Amino acid sequence: MFISKNGLRFAFGLLLSLSLSNVWSVGLGIGAAAGVASDYSGMLGSMMPSPVLASDGRADAAVNSSESNAKQAGEIANNAKNQYQSDTREQLAKIDPAVYKSEFQAFVAQSVGNNLPMYGFGLFQNAPTTFAPVDNVPVTPDYVVGPGDELIVRVWGQVEANQSLLVDRNGLINLPKIGSISVAGVSYQKLSEHIGDAISRKFSNFEIDVSMGKLRSIQILVVGQAARPGNYTVSSLSTLINAVFASGGPSAKGSMRHIQLKRGNKVITDFDLYDLLLNGDKSRDVKLLPGDVIYIPPVGAMAAVSGSVNTPAIFELKGGESLSDLLELAGGLTNVAAGKKVAVERIFDHEMRKVDEFMLDKAGLAKAMHDGDLVKVDTISSRFDNAVTLRGNIASPGRHQWKEGVRISDIIPDKVALIVENYWEKKNKTSRSETGGADKLRNEVKHSLAEVNWDYAVIERLNTKDLTTSLIPFNLGKAVIDHDPAQDLLLQAGDVITIFSKDDIQVPTAKRTKYVVLEGELANPGIYQVQPGETLRQLIAREGGVSAQADLFSSEFTREATRQMQQKRLNEMVDRMEENVQRSAGKTVSGALSAQDVEAAKVKVLSQQALIAKMRQVKATGRIVMEIPEQSSRVKDLPDIALEDGDRFYVPAPSSTVSVMGMVYNQNSFLYRQGQSVGDYLGKSGGPTRDGDEDDIYLIRADGSVLSKRQGGSIFSGFAGREAMPGDTIVVGEKLERFNFTKEIRDWTQIFYQFALGVAGGKAAKMW
Repeated sequence: MFISKNGLRFAFGLLLSLSLSNVWSVGLGIGAAAGVASDYSGMLGSMMPSPVLASDGRADAAVNSSESNAKQAGEIANNAKNQYQSDTREQLAKIDPAVYKSEFQAFVAQSVGNNLPMYGFGLFQNAPTTFAPVDNVPVTPDYVVGPGDELIVRVWGQVEANQSLLVDRNGLINLPKIGSISVAGVSYQKLSEHIGDAISRKFSNFEIDVSMGKLRSIQILVVGQAARPGNYTVSSLSTLINAVFASGGPSAKGSMRHIQLKRGNKVITDFDLYDLLLNGDKSRDVKLLPGDVIYIPPVGAMAAVSGSVNTPAIFELKGGESLSDLLELAGGLTNVAAGKKVAVERIFDHEMRKVDEFMLDKAGLAKAMHDGDLVKVDTISSRFDNAVTLRGNIASPGRHQWKEGVRISDIIPDKVALIVENYWEKKNKTSRSETGGADKLRNEVKHSLAEVNWDYAVIERLNTKDLTTSLIPFNLGKAVIDHDPAQDLLLQAGDVITIFSKDDIQVPTAKRTKYVVLEGELANPGIYQVQPGETLRQLIAREGGVSAQADLFSSEFTREATRQMQQKRLNEMVDRMEENVQRSAGKTVSGALSAQDVEAAKVKVLSQQALIAKMRQVKATGRIVMEIPEQSSRVKDLPDIALEDGDRFYVPAPSSTVSVMGMVYNQNSFLYRQGQSVGDYLGKSGGPTRDGDEDDIYLIRADGSVLSKRQGGSIFSGFAGREAMPGDTIVVGEKLERFNFTKEIRDWTQIFYQFALGVAGGKAAKMW
């Protein structure tokens, strides 16, 4: 057959447009594509559109090919058509039926604010798109044998046979020694008797058993408003319901309640899917025969139910349904539905919408439902008519019964009622637990339980006249503990009492609860709650003073706020140093005159970066130098500093050593000898090494203060002659080349002094 190039292009274009409309139009579906291909098979052959054949270049190639090539192209096109049909069915099968919205569905969504499903569509969401061969299911007695069925015939006695026989197109089987036997139209129940009668005409004294092998397939047609209309090859055991599932069920515009099976121009059954969905009733389901037509008509009248029902959805009406019937389809009201009345939005004369209210009494439930009705079922109000709500920082928040004359103290009878839920749980734990040791106590004081704010609580009250909310504050302590009538207020129905913790609302500093840690050589070390404005001196005196072994001069007082400030300043200084290194590195390398200079510059940069990395490891302690006189053991010599939450005060026993660290030949701790100087201890350590900087020697006192050699001349003058005291640490710094980078770090004394690193600073010096 000859087709012009332009004609072929037209055919491809037509079929491509049909294919696209088939994919996106529910009404047309696969069946329309199959129908078009069948009707125009004489003109277009088997050429269905596909991504390969739709290109103009492929069309030109097909037209210009020889006759044999044209035949080959026809075969390719036929395969493409089959693949197209298969792929399209798979694509449609994956699409949620809810995507196909009817106009009424969109209308309802606009009214209620959310999408209501078409009732029953979820049944077909994962429906199979094809039928697999059915070989292993029992055959029912009323099954009618036809061409294509396989019979397994076993005969024993006077005659023996064991044959698998296929019913031919004429409805016959050929049994050896017997001949042809007509079996088409015979029910499976009577099949053994029917074949036995034929054998008995030639033989007697035998037994026979007939069973079914592979069952034949039959052709049916699904038309109308199906999701995937078209021709289907199904098992001969299939029923109307099976075929409806294979076609994806009705489309959004198809009826769920009038699915017809037509055979020989007669309606064999009119199936209502709602009977299956609601009651599991498939009594009107019918087995299919070859040539059967399943017709899904357009959807009938529809009504929607939203709100507090068990199955909010859009339902198809058969006609004559009442409000009671529609609510029954929706599964009835939920247990929180407002059960007195419902609102019905109704369309009048295709022109206007009105709202009616039907009481849920006998007369209201009998009201007839119309096409386009939208029934809205409200939820009961969450308001309590006789309750007072207690919430917030309390063990048992909840609602309490309100009666005339109820006051705050009736709802909160005593202070025990305000203990938070996990308080006693934590207090009653008897299992062994780790405290974290002294380091944790020194650096961290945590409040495991939120404390009640006794000064402030609030009542939230709704004014029923103008629906405004007012907040009524009261003093919780005076209301609950003191029963002060001015604070123990009368309550009204609907009031909400909120109890706060001290963490919820920032209270004045003077009223905040503070805890400090006392450790070491004290009469009573421990964690103490301090009074507003109480000082360190007052607290130590109140708790019994210090022990006989206390070395107040070496005591450590640390504060979290100070530590954070010190760490911030230290980080900023190291950042500046790092920026200087990066700037100077580029200048040094670019100014190098030889490879050796470049290599030396790189080594210098690496050493500077290593020093910066070491400095980043230095952590501030938050120590504040107390300036207590040496050898003092009197509480009155303590500074009168006001305490803050989390402060830590540690008093050690007297030390008996002096430490020497840094760039010396023997880093060590030496026994303290009265009258020995810094120079004496440096001599014991071997003195500064070749890398030691004699201009960068400093003394860290036991109280955290720092004395630098720069304050006392050369190593052989005043600084070296200064007496070293127990607990002191002597540090010898490393020689550093004098360039821009070292200007930032040339005075280590200043660093350790500003950040009060104390003994920790001496330990950090080991990095050199």
